[in-house]
Amino acid sequence: MRILANIQDNLEALLHQEDTDGDNKITVLDKGPKRFILRLCSGDGFEVAGIFALSNLLQELVLASEAGNINALLDVKKLFENPVDRFSRLIRDQYWDNLTRTIDHQGLSKILTDDKMSLGGPPRIYVPHADRRALHYFEEMVAKRPIPNLQVVPLPEEISPEFVKGINHAPGILSLALKPAGDGLEGVPFVVPGGRFNEMYGWDSYFETLGLVLDGRVDLAKAMVDNFVYEIDHYGKILNANRSYYLTRTQPPFFTSMLRCVHAALPKSETNSLWLKGALLRAIHEYRTVWMGGKRLVETGLNRYHGSGIGIPPEAEPHHFDAVLRPFARQAQMDIAGYHRLYMQGKIDEPALDEYFRHDRAVRESGHDTTYRLDNRAAHLNTVDLNSLLYKYETDIAECIDETFAGALKSSDDRTETSAEWKALAAKRKARMNALLWNEERGMFFDYDFKIREQTLYESATTFYPLWAGLTTNEQADRLVKEGLPLLEAPGGLLSSTEASRGVVNAERPLRQWDYPFGWAPHQMLLWEGLQNYGYQKVAERLAYRWLYMIVRNAVDYNGTIPEKYDVVERSHRVLAEYGNVGTEFEYVTREGFGWMNASYQVGLQLISKVQRASLRKLIPAEWLFGVAPAS
Repeated sequence: MRILANIQDNLEALLHQEDTDGDNKITVLDKGPKRFILRLCSGDGFEVAGIFALSNLLQELVLASEAGNINALLDVKKLFENPVDRFSRLIRDQYWDNLTRTIDHQGLSKILTDDKMSLGGPPRIYVPHADRRALHYFEEMVAKRPIPNLQVVPLPEEISPEFVKGINHAPGILSLALKPAGDGLEGVPFVVPGGRFNEMYGWDSYFETLGLVLDGRVDLAKAMVDNFVYEIDHYGKILNANRSYYLTRTQPPFFTSMLRCVHAALPKSETNSLWLKGALLRAIHEYRTVWMGGKRLVETGLNRYHGSGIGIPPEAEPHHFDAVLRPFARQAQMDIAGYHRLYMQGKIDEPALDEYFRHDRAVRESGHDTTYRLDNRAAHLNTVDLNSLLYKYETDIAECIDETFAGALKSSDDRTETSAEWKALAAKRKARMNALLWNEERGMFFDYDFKIREQTLYESATTFYPLWAGLTTNEQADRLVKEGLPLLEAPGGLLSSTEASRGVVNAERPLRQWDYPFGWAPHQMLLWEGLQNYGYQKVAERLAYRWLYMIVRNAVDYNGTIPEKYDVVERSHRVLAEYGNVGTEFEYVTREGFGWMNASYQVGLQLISKVQRASLRKLIPAEWLFGVAPAS
């Protein structure tokens, strides 16, 4: 059934009646009657009742207005669509496309106009030294002036920490892969997390890939693998993200997992086998040069995070480090802003701060920025998460070589990679992890501080990474579920840490977003898969249901909000920690959700049982979902 209604008259009346707090959304915080008579062009009235249906009506009217219409032909099924189905449909049909970007003349305007670019003068794109084709493409683009004031900057052949610090005052986007298109070139597409995260991120892309493949967007997932191949070839590593100030940092290594997920979804063909071979050889190169060939490998035989930048990370929000700088500024009898400025200019020599920011760069490389688990010690830790990921690299590479290349893979320099070699590397890492990270008394994995030679005993969701990586014994898996899960399970899903490990919070020790009481999509998805690996299907379904219930409940109550993270204790998206909550600041219509949150929703829906899905669909009273009789 479709109904025709004038947009402007109904929109003004709806907002006047229902949006009582004036934020251009209809939520549980508004005090309206929650029943609205939509005036149709026929002269009849049509009653819409309930927060969710009213917020749907608001969204449909606004979208019709943006399309340039005077009247809206409204699909009644969409107004009263079950929220479980509506959010899944929007993610599949709209959000992935709205989060897709390209680094080319068509796509740059979406990136170069964001608030990050406005902080450092004119927009800039940095191009790798060896990519002459890209340099010519962007210089030619500038000559045609499609983007005012765009500066194209070639990078030097060697990119040092000193160089990166030297361009922090002139931030820019980093070019990614281009491909032939007609008589020219176009950017290889990728998905961004959303909001202020308007670039291609390392580990976000793996979780987004899980959702993309489920939603039939294998093409887009494959394109993101191709962009990571480009980053390894031209920047030496998979970057934290493709911004100039990330050139010295990588991200948690999920590339082989991403590669296997995409390849499994592709048709079996020689072309796709060759594609896999090329990407797999890049993964091997990255493993050896980034993770095993420098400061990230330590004497324990295990790995750590270790960014190589200098000074305070320039991407941090204003005042983020005030609590850190305050005691030093106070001792120097200076205000924090002045101390910050002089420290960044190299006019203050403070070894304790230098050490703090060395650890902070490692925190940011870990993706867990920030948490007291890693605060002021990250560069001294063999973390459970990183070493589980590298174990997964080793086993993934071995299995790919076995499954597709008959146990041996030849590289272009005539080196032969064998599955036996990679299995041996994985076995060696597993033994070291069991020796140093496994705590038999507690039945959990903990990070190991190799400087003081002891475990940290910080209770974190990362204790479950070994389940996902498949490196635990059945007995260890049982202990983790019995001992670890009760500490970290909350009403909304898996906590990032326990409250006891996080400790007190106050003005000098503020909340950190990767600690209690917050929960994040990647931790949920890794745990769900890890539990299934060891036969804990029902436990995985329970945790997925808790997560989905929280997402649906919040989205229903708050105009479709699907944000970056949640308080899983209160089951709320209303998070006040560090950077706030990306995905909550919008008017009328949420247009993209948040990358890995979208993925977790689609993955979770595939995981839960039919009974749980039916229960989730009953969250909203039936009369709010199916509408009421038309009113005159």
